Amino acid sequence: MALNHLAQDLDHILEHTRGLWEELRGERIFISGGTGFFGCWLLESFAWANEHLNLGSTAVVLTRNPASFERKAPRLAAHPSIRLHLGDVRSFEDPEGQFRFIIHAATEANAQAALDAPLETLDTIVQGTRHTLEFARRCGAAKVLLTSSGAVYGKQPPEITHLPEDFPGGPDPSEPRSVYGEGKRLAELLCALYAAQFGMECKIARCFAFAGPYLPTNRHFAFGSFVRDAMRGTAIRVNGDGTPYRSYLYAADLAIWLWTILFRGQSCRPYNVGSEHAVSIAELAHAMVQTLNPGLKVEIARKPVPGGVPQRYVPSTKSARAELGLRECVELKDAIARTSKWHQNLASAG
Repeated sequence: MALNHLAQDLDHILEHTRGLWEELRGERIFISGGTGFFGCWLLESFAWANEHLNLGSTAVVLTRNPASFERKAPRLAAHPSIRLHLGDVRSFEDPEGQFRFIIHAATEANAQAALDAPLETLDTIVQGTRHTLEFARRCGAAKVLLTSSGAVYGKQPPEITHLPEDFPGGPDPSEPRSVYGEGKRLAELLCALYAAQFGMECKIARCFAFAGPYLPTNRHFAFGSFVRDAMRGTAIRVNGDGTPYRSYLYAADLAIWLWTILFRGQSCRPYNVGSEHAVSIAELAHAMVQTLNPGLKVEIARKPVPGGVPQRYVPSTKSARAELGLRECVELKDAIARTSKWHQNLASAG
């Protein structure tokens, strides 16, 4: 059932990436973080292109828990062009053979995990990136993609509506909550060092906020939580005052951007990845209600502070648009509807 729904999205991805895949024909690609939100979309789109274009390619996916992935995505885990490789990103043993392409997408943006175990979070990002780059060097990889984060910019100034890649700010290094952003900054630096010393092309995608199937509904992600509440028919609750601004790129568009950056992006040239269409958290909650269940209430826990300036986390994607021709195709309301339908299909299939 999930495949039937995703076919529309996977056709959309293939339509916008068809000219990229020849580089991968007959090749092997290694993906860390392949079982998370990004990873599932990379694998879905890889398998779809592999089948429809007869690429004869193989993806080797690093996972700490193959059984968990098999429960989460049994069709992907059993796909003939996908191999699971057991290991931790900080210490995995090299899979045999050559890999021309590597995507390092390990370390989800899990705010609670960063708070509960900040040192482990930092080790996973930094040591995991170093270990993956060492593997890339040993296996002769030509192109490596790092999925970095907009967290590298630190707090977005209120006078800047859309953060550009050349924004000179950064997280506060004396604040433990900065561990994720600082870790990603170090990961980007490692990519620059390996590119300079060993000649591999290291592509950097600074990722913001996203929507779509496979996004967890039990984490801190507002989009996932709101979809869950709307499907349950309960009031959508906003824990804060609803004023912070975010933007949400749909997962199918995300996959297009990541594959394009891997194959066509400039080495060590960070590209912001996300939507430029800012919405407040309160506006997102109301959009969920209007799209999925118009009878629901939206409950906002706190009133906005009079005269307060809303927080923003919204990228400028001028570089990706101008240099790579990338654009956002799926609008927010359509993203909400498609995500909800996918969850409904999963529930009915289960």
